[in-house]
Amino acid sequence: MTADLPQTMRSDARDNRARILDAARTVFGEAGLSAPVREVARHANVGPATLYRHFPTKQALVAETFAEQRRACQTAVRDALADPDAWHGFRSLIERICELHAHSRGFADAFMTAFPEAMDFAADRERTLRAVGELARRAQESGRLRSGFVIDDLVLMLMAHRGLQDAPRAARITASRRFAAYVIEAFRATPGPETPTRLLRCADVSDQEVPSHL
Repeated sequence: MTADLPQTMRSDARDNRARILDAARTVFGEAGLSAPVREVARHANVGPATLYRHFPTKQALVAETFAEQRRACQTAVRDALADPDAWHGFRSLIERICELHAHSRGFADAFMTAFPEAMDFAADRERTLRAVGELARRAQESGRLRSGFVIDDLVLMLMAHRGLQDAPRAARITASRRFAAYVIEAFRATPGPETPTRLLRCADVSDQEVPSHL
């Protein structure tokens, strides 16, 4: 039995870590990064000391909590830049960013610098803004994006999008899709005929259809 004890302790530690991260995704996802770490510990049914053994700082906890969302954001940027149709890549990136933000208030807070100490998120934000800038340049050259679009328009859009966070989660995701569709149409050089269909589809999609990684 003595020989088995270290392995048991390691297993307990892994279980505690997993519970803490699950709790952090729930607490930060709904309440944002203003939620206290003690609330995460309470939700995970562990003591604060246990939480701090795994994550010495709130920054470390936030970075690990939203690691999957960060990877999804990085993938969205890569996919958009690789799209041979710059306008399609531009649209897709806006849609995917809105989707990620709608699913978690905490991730939106970190991305939008409400938690500036999390430098990984600052790097993601700068990478995303550079990608949008490059896509915008190419889409404007193709005549599909309004010539007056500037990168600050995206920042303004994301600031407005944060206003959806007060809605219940299911309603928030549907509203986010409608919001993204309206914004994309406003950015288009010439409004297209598919607008009513896009908006109707956004309204009809249920929360259950959202990919689990987002």
